[in-house]
Amino acid sequence: MNTLENKLNATETAKVETVDGCIVVTVEPCQLRNAATLLRNEGYNFLFDLVGFDSEALGVEYLLSQTAQPAHLLKLKSQTNNRQHPEFPSLSSIWEVANIYEREVFDFFGILFIDHPDLRRIFLRTDWHGYPLRKDYDATANDIPTHNELIPDMETSHSISLHGGREADEIHSLFENNEYVVNFGPQHPAMHGVLHLRVSIEGEEVKKIDPNFGYIHRGIEKMCEGYTYPQILHLTDRLDYLSGTMNRHAVCLCCEKALGIEAPPRAQYVRTIFDELTRIASHLLGWGCMCMDMGSITAFVYGMRDREKIMDVFEETAGGRLMPNYNVIGGLASDIHPNFRRRVAEFIPYMRKMLKEHHLLFTANPISAGRMKRVGKLSLEKAIALGATGPTGRASGWHNDLRKIDPYAAYGMVDFDEMIRSGGDTFDRYIIRLDEIEQSLRILEQLIDNIPQGAYCEKTKAVIRLPEGEFVQRVENSRGQFGVHITSRGDKTPWRVKFRSPSLTLVGALKETAVSHKIADMIMIGGSLDYVIPCIDR
Repeated sequence: MNTLENKLNATETAKVETVDGCIVVTVEPCQLRNAATLLRNEGYNFLFDLVGFDSEALGVEYLLSQTAQPAHLLKLKSQTNNRQHPEFPSLSSIWEVANIYEREVFDFFGILFIDHPDLRRIFLRTDWHGYPLRKDYDATANDIPTHNELIPDMETSHSISLHGGREADEIHSLFENNEYVVNFGPQHPAMHGVLHLRVSIEGEEVKKIDPNFGYIHRGIEKMCEGYTYPQILHLTDRLDYLSGTMNRHAVCLCCEKALGIEAPPRAQYVRTIFDELTRIASHLLGWGCMCMDMGSITAFVYGMRDREKIMDVFEETAGGRLMPNYNVIGGLASDIHPNFRRRVAEFIPYMRKMLKEHHLLFTANPISAGRMKRVGKLSLEKAIALGATGPTGRASGWHNDLRKIDPYAAYGMVDFDEMIRSGGDTFDRYIIRLDEIEQSLRILEQLIDNIPQGAYCEKTKAVIRLPEGEFVQRVENSRGQFGVHITSRGDKTPWRVKFRSPSLTLVGALKETAVSHKIADMIMIGGSLDYVIPCIDR
């Protein structure tokens, strides 16, 4: 790390400091690309997230990691005082996933990225006025739309490039006039939510995919700026609603880290058990939906049947089913129900038995296996470039499970295997989730009879104020690495909250894996990626 700091300092353009154990590299906009290239050459090949901010000046913060040292994050920051025409060089040619991240920052902050290949709004309508996450945003500037967007407007892309020191705005259409383009969604059962795909096809073969988001965009990050920290927890369950306890866990951990407190051991064990039950429930639903996409309605019914047992456990202890609302800052909202240990212990052998049934029903079916194998391949290098974490990345051979990389709660106290496969095809993404259910059962088995006695929550002040600073927390949710980035100015409400959605990058992977396959394969591949749309739209 000292070698890297020396190289950055040698440029005489970068300010390098260590804040709370994290290296922060700050550069001028004109030097951003050079610093990014240096960091990429030093092994920072994973762009975890991109955070736009408005803190007097407008700026960007790239959160980077090395696959060789995945537990550490590095921040690359830059800002500009030009609020009328803020611009930075695009880093999408260095980290491919920056393509979609930079569109998000442009949409919400109006920051232009020079040489970005497709600088369109990503969540808001093309005719939206203003940039909502700026502090000077006028919320009254837009009326409720009474008409749909025009497809040509949605597909008209522009990019800004430099020619002879002058900016040139290049306009182009995503599809040629002779391309045959069909709509999938936003109201289509195979989209698993309100996702709209514009798909160029030739016969039955997919040639190009343009995903359109925002149909369920709720402005959660903007809402967080007016909510207290305990109130924000209510919103996190509604991002990826199938990973609600994990998302809520992440915000609690982030706040606890900032406050310098730690949840009691009893709460850490129960939080981990809830997370793993949630992971099993999510994988069961994902498995059932994918099987249904391929024609097996029975598999979907079986998955929902088994998932109901977990929902019953949640309801008895936490009061909620899909969204238990159980984690709070400092620990748990209440102690566990007297039946909790027994019901979880009974579920473990039941689920192991049902897993065998699921494999017999669908995995062993030669038709389904034949459809999935060697279809929709995603290489290790491409998975990292696209930021496709979670089971999707691990199916391509990427070691990225945060429960192993940077253990939190009780994960450092249990023995389990990180499921890694190397094929990167649809079958690997399918089977790895069933394998992960078995590992979740192993974790539950080690924890459920060893929940320590004691308090279930630390005492916190009636009004929670985080100290001034920036705080980041990552957790492993059902679809990959979920991140929380909180900027605090010492108030009871945050200055800025950014959530890193693992599902957003998974739709980017769909564009990579489904091309050159048939339409029916595209639906199957989408099911194997298992994205959740409200987590994307936020």
